[in-house]
Amino acid sequence: MAEVEVEAEAEVKRLGALLSGVSRRLYHHDAGITEELLRGELFPELPSEQFAALRDKMEALLRSIAVADMDPAQLEAFLTAQGRKQGVAAVSAHQAAALSRFWRSQRGRVRESLLARSRWEPGLRGLSWRVDLQAAAGRGDAGPAGPLALVELELGRAEQDSEFICLEFDEAAMNQVLNKMADIQRTIAQRS
Repeated sequence: MAEVEVEAEAEVKRLGALLSGVSRRLYHHDAGITEELLRGELFPELPSEQFAALRDKMEALLRSIAVADMDPAQLEAFLTAQGRKQGVAAVSAHQAAALSRFWRSQRGRVRESLLARSRWEPGLRGLSWRVDLQAAAGRGDAGPAGPLALVELELGRAEQDSEFICLEFDEAAMNQVLNKMADIQRTIAQRS
């Protein structure tokens, strides 16, 4: 009986290592993790086609779990449902155990990677603005006819210095910007 448990634990560890490799390639952009490396180190006894099918299956399951950012209860329900499927789509007890262990330990790292990928770059780091009014103009001075809004945007990418963009708006241009922002807000409210 103990020998069966040892073999089962070894299988769960190999599947966990496969998930780790798949995760490093998918979510952490580690180009050194190749299919040949994973197969050669973890499942050398499997023919290439069988290994590719196993890797694809585990990758698809991991993607589903990661996209849904499953909590432990959701994960258990998901794996139970996958275990009830028939044929090659069914998740074995070893696969479910490996997925559960992996997700408990790596959920935060995978989530951070997905969040980092979903951010627009460069991102808005800061915004400052002011309105300048023209003082009484002397004779023959042809200055601006009304107030000017000056907007400074601080843009940057992760771990890089910021870039600054300064925009100037007269009253008409500022009204256009405000109207567009109101349109965007209405559209978002309608879709929510």
